[in-house]
Amino acid sequence: MATVRPFRAIRPASEYASKVVALPYDVMNRKEASEMAAGNPYSFLHISRAEIDLPQQDNQYDISVYEKAKENIEDFLKDGVFINEEKPALYLYRQIMDGRVQTGIVGCVSVDEYRSNSIKKHELTRVEKEIDRINHFDICDTNTEPVFLTYRDDKRIRSMMEGFAAGNEPVYDVTAADGVQHILWVMDDERIIDGLVSLFGEIPALYIADGHHRSASACKVGELRREEIPEYTGKEEFNFFMAAIFPDEDLKIFDYNRVVKDLNGLTSEEFFAKVQAAGFAVEDLGEEPYYPEAKHVFSMYLEGRWYKLSASEEIIPEGIIESLDVSVLQDRLLDPILGIKEPRVDKRIDFVGGIRGLNELKKRAESDMKVAFAVYPVSMADLLEVADNGMIMPPKSTWFEPKLGSGLFMHSLK
Repeated sequence: MATVRPFRAIRPASEYASKVVALPYDVMNRKEASEMAAGNPYSFLHISRAEIDLPQQDNQYDISVYEKAKENIEDFLKDGVFINEEKPALYLYRQIMDGRVQTGIVGCVSVDEYRSNSIKKHELTRVEKEIDRINHFDICDTNTEPVFLTYRDDKRIRSMMEGFAAGNEPVYDVTAADGVQHILWVMDDERIIDGLVSLFGEIPALYIADGHHRSASACKVGELRREEIPEYTGKEEFNFFMAAIFPDEDLKIFDYNRVVKDLNGLTSEEFFAKVQAAGFAVEDLGEEPYYPEAKHVFSMYLEGRWYKLSASEEIIPEGIIESLDVSVLQDRLLDPILGIKEPRVDKRIDFVGGIRGLNELKKRAESDMKVAFAVYPVSMADLLEVADNGMIMPPKSTWFEPKLGSGLFMHSLK
């Protein structure tokens, strides 16, 4: 079963929503965050990336950054930019990007179900990234950004969501700077809440689509509160963390591509010879950009030309993880030929979300990198199968779009 619980969101007053909404904290660097928030004192980046308000602070992980985020939340509440919902509610959240619609429920999910793996994972986390969000949630005493969860589509839940949207006015309908439309309804009718809570209670499992670090951090902050309050009952807000929960049928995974700084000491001729010897058919496509059209087919850009790399059947393993295209590329080319053994930490490799397109790969290969690879996207079926089997995907396997809007809802741990 999946526990989904209503909560009293801290959210923007309607007139400020379009100014508050921002991209998630982890899809930009400090310079980009500063540029995005320039001239907008209401941007949520003043909370999620509060270092932009401390130009004298070089360390974005200094405690003063998290204290500034807390101060900004308090100021936004005092000034009426944020309001606190009067009673617990669930929230119907719809995003529209390039005509594609995804509709889900924002509520709170259980720390205990995360710990017991009823909320299933498919990625490992990095300690330093966990510590960042632990400090942010802990000092702010708030889940400032939601986790992005999914579940296998349920017609009954979908029917309730569609019926509510058709019969009620949203509190927000705003289009962010990236062109994504965000629509939010408050669902505070107890009958509707009870109905959705009951239906989610029949869902076997929730799955983390995006936000493994936020999930792990929110769970650990909940555990910290339990240590501080050993007489806790299990009903306190810190026993739950905020999530936006979408049916799998609505979601789209984009490719997550790779750029590498050098050819590991090889000449171009030596590199191509090794690629072919490793089991890839290489087709020179000239200057015409090429995007992989099927599994086990890759795109490569090197020295001004695009290439199609087709993996032979003989080199495709049978395992769930091993047969993923990101695994085939890593295990058959990046590691043995280019020497990228630990992509999580190797400074010679970087990762580019597919939403940025092939032009970004070309740009990187012609500037700070040498060679770029585009992969065919992982499917939702792949992700769910991996998580159901308790397995872990290779790093940087999935890129979801649209990203959740940050600032439209927060969850107080008090």
